[in-house]
Amino acid sequence: MKPDNVLKISGLKVAYGGIKAVKGIDLEVDRGELVTLIGANGAGKTTTLKAITGTLPPCKVEGTIAYLGQALNATQHATKSFKLVEQKLAMVPEGRGVFTRMTIHENLLMGAYTRNDKAAIETDIEKWYTVFPRLKERSTQLAGTLSGGEQQMLAMARALMCHPTLLLLDEPSMGLAPIMVEKIFEVIRDVSKQGITVLLVEQNAKLALQAANRAYVMESGAITMTGNAQDMLHDPRVQAAYLGE
Repeated sequence: MKPDNVLKISGLKVAYGGIKAVKGIDLEVDRGELVTLIGANGAGKTTTLKAITGTLPPCKVEGTIAYLGQALNATQHATKSFKLVEQKLAMVPEGRGVFTRMTIHENLLMGAYTRNDKAAIETDIEKWYTVFPRLKERSTQLAGTLSGGEQQMLAMARALMCHPTLLLLDEPSMGLAPIMVEKIFEVIRDVSKQGITVLLVEQNAKLALQAANRAYVMESGAITMTGNAQDMLHDPRVQAAYLGE
């Protein structure tokens, strides 16, 4: 494993009964990179993220997933998903996963549950309120009453409260109005500039490739292309398959 590897996936296979969702993929993300994994619905992208975080339903998983040089999925010592947050690995899941019966403020505090630096936690909450003013306006509102876009903002801010080394984002633009998508991607780019390593799974291939350093294309559980994200933006195969050009 290279010294600057944050995440290294080797030969990952995931099978549900006879269905092979992921077919032996290799993928790596280096420190400070923003890497995107693009592909059609059902390509195996979300399954890959869930394999990293240990949140898959019962299934057969083969291969290795290493985070900061440590195997996360060694059979006897698989890292419990809640322990990953303590190791500074955070995920914003598809569908956002906010705590609907807690307020915005309480959700943000939950994001910092591994920390005990109270003053710094409050400073961070104020920082995210500045980035997402709508959250500040509604800080005492239950998260379940927010719009989809507001919930996405909250899910991102909550994940960032643990000061992650690696941030996994699963379809952050899904179902959002164009203006909200623009805001979310602005924050993703800013987070990357702050040095946080990001693995982004996204159906909006154009926005994802514009934001990323490198990209992987996944089709039917296999990686079919990988390379510099800007080059892939102009690749006729990617344009034909994912950019509608």
